Amino acid sequence: MNLRRGIFVSVLGLLLCSHALAGVLPEDRTDILYHLYDGGGVRIDGPSVLMRKQIGKSTSFVGNYYVDMISSASIDVITTASPYTEERTQWSLGMDYLRGNTTMTVGYTSSVESDFDAETYSFSVSQDMFGDMTTLTLSYALGNDLVGRSDDPTFEREVDRQHYGVGLTQILTRNLIATLNFETITDEGFLNNPYRSVRYADAGSARGFSFEPELYPNTRTSNAIGLRMRYFLPYRATLEGTYRYFTDTWDIESHTASITYTHPIGPFVVHAKYRYHDQTGAHFYSDLFPRSEATNFRGRDKELSPLTSQTFGIGGSFEFISDPEGWRFIKRGTVNFSYNFLSIDYDDFSDISAGEPLGMEPLYQLEADIIQIFFSFWY
Repeated sequence: MNLRRGIFVSVLGLLLCSHALAGVLPEDRTDILYHLYDGGGVRIDGPSVLMRKQIGKSTSFVGNYYVDMISSASIDVITTASPYTEERTQWSLGMDYLRGNTTMTVGYTSSVESDFDAETYSFSVSQDMFGDMTTLTLSYALGNDLVGRSDDPTFEREVDRQHYGVGLTQILTRNLIATLNFETITDEGFLNNPYRSVRYADAGSARGFSFEPELYPNTRTSNAIGLRMRYFLPYRATLEGTYRYFTDTWDIESHTASITYTHPIGPFVVHAKYRYHDQTGAHFYSDLFPRSEATNFRGRDKELSPLTSQTFGIGGSFEFISDPEGWRFIKRGTVNFSYNFLSIDYDDFSDISAGEPLGMEPLYQLEADIIQIFFSFWY
């Protein structure tokens, strides 16, 4: 899944999953976040502010402002282009409406870069059933993207995205909750990166290969099913496990599993997490094509190649405001920190920057540090 498709999904996570169960509006709160990703020659950091406020007994509003400052000298960039800096600004608005045991959510998100604009409209409805033991959620989102090129102001291509989702949350026992989700995403339009190239064997080149622009199919449909189970231990700790299976019409198939343990220690809550991901490559992906225009579609995006990744994470939170009388208008406040170490092994993507002869290049490996620090205030 490429970065911009990942943004589309993360937006849905923000607006469609604002609360775990229907029948309850989200609490009034403000989150102030700083995030940092540093790895593989890419550095992404910036702030984010999210605010939720209930109006009356049945309506709650949410707003989010998010900034990514990107500095990239990744393996894709340094082998075919020059390092660059970029800034992405995203803002979102959403509303939850509660009527009886039904919660309806609508949302809008705008994301702007110098060469990429995206708009997403979303809607979901959740219904509590069987004495609030079961929650059914249906969701839909429509995304409209406009792809450009920083070096060509006349270049404009459109992408239309649609997301369909259904989720079922069930309280199985007093200590165990399970959630089953299924989603389908359809993409249509210009789906490749306008800057990225593929390489092909070229006996006339001193390196033994040359580059040409990549070319993707203009449609893609993906399906994913996920299971999340959370068990509440007697001493207020929790153990959570997830599994997700993904497949699409580009022949990518992936399995993702994670386990998280959360433990309270006085005013502190600490957690540890491990995540494993394995995927096959797209049918039109190749590290080295035999000749120029060898196939109808061709790509060399390392995220479409066969790969395996592991993530090790730790984090914690500290409640520094807990007075029932509150601090002025703030009733509760926490500071939260998380650190994740990401390691990716690419099974069929050569590190051209190593300067080795063709056929002897090492396979590329990526390691990244991911840090989040945020403050949460309830009022």
